This record gives sequence, C-alpha cells and structure tokens, in this order.
Amino acid sequence: IQCRSSLSSIAHPTSRTGSPASFQPQQFQYTRENNVLSLEQRKFYEENGFLIIKNLVSDADIQRFRNEFERICRQEVKPFGLLVMRDVTIPKSEYVPSEKMISKVQDFQEDEELFRYCTLPEILKYVECFTGPNIMAMHTMLINKPPDSGKKTSRHPLHQDLHYFPFRPSNSIVCAWTAMEHTDRNNGCLAVLPGTHKGPLKPHDYPQWEGGVNIMFHGIQDYDKNNARVHLVMEKGDTVFFHPLLIHGSGRNKSQGFRKIISCHFADANCHYIDLKGTNQENAGKEMEEIVCKVYGQKTTSLKVCLWTFVGKVMSLLFNIFL
Repeated sequence: IQCRSSLSSIAHPTSRTGSPASFQPQQFQYTRENNVLSLEQRKFYEENGFLIIKNLVSDADIQRFRNEFERICRQEVKPFGLLVMRDVTIPKSEYVPSEKMISKVQDFQEDEELFRYCTLPEILKYVECFTGPNIMAMHTMLINKPPDSGKKTSRHPLHQDLHYFPFRPSNSIVCAWTAMEHTDRNNGCLAVLPGTHKGPLKPHDYPQWEGGVNIMFHGIQDYDKNNARVHLVMEKGDTVFFHPLLIHGSGRNKSQGFRKIISCHFADANCHYIDLKGTNQENAGKEMEEIVCKVYGQKTTSLKVCLWTFVGKVMSLLFNIFL
C-alpha cells in the first residue's frame, strides 16, 4: 500500500539519521518490525507512547466524514448501535436535531460511510506497526467538542483508554486519532503525558467538577504532577497513534466553533478478553452494561459477555468485507 503523504513524527525527523547500531532491536516493546516506521519514529513511540503522522488523511475523506456526521445530526440516517451523545449542559427539553446539540457519536461500525475511516489503507498501514497484521477495530468515535458553555464541561479529564477496554495485551492495542480541522489549546487539543504508557493502569472515577461531567468521562487522580503535559497542535488530516496506557485528555474549547476529530481503537484480533469483576475497571464495566442495555434494548447483560466482544466481532467481520 502506497502512502500518499509524507511521514513525520513530532519533534523528530523521518529520515533515518540515527545510528541503528546504538539501539538494539530487543529494546522494542511497543512497535512491530516492518519497513513503515523509521528507526527514529519507532524509538520516539517506544519512549513517549505516541507518534504524529502529518497529513495522513485526505481533505476529501475528511469532508465525507463531516457530511455523514451532519446527516446523523439531522437524523437523516440512524445506524444500528450508534450511540449519540450531547454535552451535559444541554437540557433534554432544548434538544433539537442539529450539529450544535451533538458532542460525540460512538460505535459507528454499522455506518458504512464513517466506518470507511477504519479501512483507509493509509491508516491501516500504520496500525499494523503496533498491532501486527491481524487487525480488528474495537471502538469508534467522532468527537464534536462544542464551544464551552462557561462551565468547563467541554474538557476531558486525564485518563487511560485501557480503562474502558476488557481485553489484553495492552501492547497490541493502538488508537488512531485524526484531526478534522486545526486543533490547538484554544479549541481543546489533545494533551498527553509522554512516557506514561510504561506505567500501570490506574484507578479511574468521575472528577469532582462543579459544572458537571459528561457520561463516561472518567479520569485519574493519581498521576505525577511533575510530568509535563505536551499539547498536540495538529492540522486537518494529521493523525496521532497512541498507546492505550498513555495518560491523556483535552482542555475546554474556548473558541466559538466546534472541534472535530475521528478515531478508532484497533487491536490484534488475537487479544483475549478478561473478566472485569474485582478489577479497578469494574465501575466502567457496569456503566457500559447499562449503556448496552439501553442501546440494544436488553434487560440484562454480563461482565463476562462484554459489549466489546460483540463490537469487535462485528468490526472484524466488516474488515473482511471491506478488505
């Protein structure tokens, strides 16, 4: 598969200017051996837990994703299993179908147009560097971060994505997160704590924010305050790949516009599922159970038969169809 745009990683050039002899292959824990990433890019991800590839997704594809999102907002299409979310500050009584009311759509595996993102060759080319060739899409989102209402609810607390995923090993999971427009600190760009992917999964819970917290916006309290945040300023089409243990979040949107991104978590299809009961992920599991029951009209479910088993298998099947 030929990539149509140049490679680059944040703070590192893509040319092979490093000395391969100074870095032993057995030191690689988080990337796979292939000819896609340069040595410097692999070393950067190994050390920091994230890697930005510039101008990876075309303007035309992003426009198609934007158009489909707007159709969903207008309720012109209603894909099965799609979870539509609005900011906690928007009262249900004021809800009118429009882009201004929807802050996120999740689980768009049944929407053929949005799911194209998960099958883009330029995305999968890099995903394979982290998961290996047997790829399965596990979680999809298009986030439409709204202008903050003044209550700071548009921010997302620092968290680790593995908190939401009952499958392992973590080193076989990666998120692809693509900016659909320019993102910076003013409109709530992604903020990461480099190197935290090397640590454990920490307990998460809802932060005690006065203005309210959006559903499933769990955060961690126990992190090193001395670990400086890096704010990822990105242009439309730039894509960051990051490890599920990397601590990250985003600030409030102080602009007057909406900040859109599209993302998918991918995993090696050989990942195994774990029972969340008795783990520090149990609270997330129970909350996801309630959401599954509501979306799919079920009265009961089980932590052992998790939402992700269904979603993963569906997406794996769709991969076989698309590819």
